[in-house]
Amino acid sequence: MLVHSRMGRWAARALFLVLFLPLFALPLLVIVAASFSAHWSGAFPTGFTTGHYAAATRGESLQALTTSLVTAVGASLLALATGTWAALAAASLKRGGGRNPRLSRLLGKALDTLFMLPVAVPSVVVGLAVLVAFSKPPMILNGTRWIVILAHAVLVTAFAHQSVSAAVARLDPAYEQAAASLGARPSYVLWKVKLPLLLPSLTAAAGLCFALSMGELSATMMLYPPDWTPLPVRIYAATDRGSAFTGAALAVVLMAATLLVLLAVSRIRTRASYR
Repeated sequence: MLVHSRMGRWAARALFLVLFLPLFALPLLVIVAASFSAHWSGAFPTGFTTGHYAAATRGESLQALTTSLVTAVGASLLALATGTWAALAAASLKRGGGRNPRLSRLLGKALDTLFMLPVAVPSVVVGLAVLVAFSKPPMILNGTRWIVILAHAVLVTAFAHQSVSAAVARLDPAYEQAAASLGARPSYVLWKVKLPLLLPSLTAAAGLCFALSMGELSATMMLYPPDWTPLPVRIYAATDRGSAFTGAALAVVLMAATLLVLLAVSRIRTRASYR
């Protein structure tokens, strides 16, 4: 810790507990408690049941979880590929190579700004933009699962781009220069030198994109077709109908699935860090 005195450490721990418990842990614990509640008329639940999970882990709810997982994986892969390409291209441009170094640097900064636009506007605006853009020829995706995956990818690409950009900025150029001095082609340097060094950051970016996609609701509500309903939409529909306990069970399933995938990604990242 950055606090070196004993009293300061105790004060920091107390402040952490005071802020963490009511702001982060308590709401999640309430959701878990509600998912097992039969009734909740007072300050605490008055009954215990696992029936809400029976509805949350079968039928349409299980299909919605599968939909969310497929959407998140597809959007994460697309966002990671696009964001990594943009980060590498922007870094190359900002180094000022070519005949006009100043123009190159401006193009690199413009590329960074372009990929940050989706997080600068509300996600419902991004959803509307995707809906309008892909509801007319030459590419009609409206009413298909692909428009949902594309919208999620657009929303999370900025986070992948920023994560990879920060990692690229920290790369020691000596590795690339040494490989080039030994006669390695640019494509070989990219696949055998740069990307392996960036692998921990790539896995971290993939995990972040996956988690954000799993919880996305605003843009999804505007785009999803009836046969491609992600789990957050099911949670919203359940609570909107007054089935708060079923919605809580669905939320716990969503959290558990997301955490399991993030733990798997974390293990991959840890192994990549020690390579």
